[in-house]
Amino acid sequence: MSYAIIQTGGKQYKVKAGEILKIERLENSELETKIEFKEILAYGDNKVIEVGSPTVEGAKVEADLVENGKNRTILIFKKRRRQNSRRKNGHRQQYSLIRISKIFSKDGKVLSEAEKMVKPTKKTEKVKVVTDTKKINKKVETKMSTKKVEAKTASK
Repeated sequence: MSYAIIQTGGKQYKVKAGEILKIERLENSELETKIEFKEILAYGDNKVIEVGSPTVEGAKVEADLVENGKNRTILIFKKRRRQNSRRKNGHRQQYSLIRISKIFSKDGKVLSEAEKMVKPTKKTEKVKVVTDTKKINKKVETKMSTKKVEAKTASK
């Protein structure tokens, strides 16, 4: 299984084809678009590895943007004791969710490619429900009649 080490958002990630990553938000990016990462620090597989200095020229990684969103709120609370001084603040970090589709070597050859994603289709079956209303009505009547009898005996 081949992998690549990419750099984006000031961080480095080891990626494989078909993997889904949560990275820093990519500016000016829309859903379902292709993204190319050209800052490849290294790539290879279990036997051979190609390391750049600092990057490998010509190598690239293609990815699809799945989602843009925000993380949970992180609360920042500062307090200075005995001075009645408090400050509460919050922050929600933005992220992009990407799916790695292809890893290219410096020659332009495809090292690994992700399988195509197939969206599952919903199969719905229509089932006719036939209820016997007479049985239901009889059960309701018997319950009501027993409650009336219980209420009369309790009042005596």
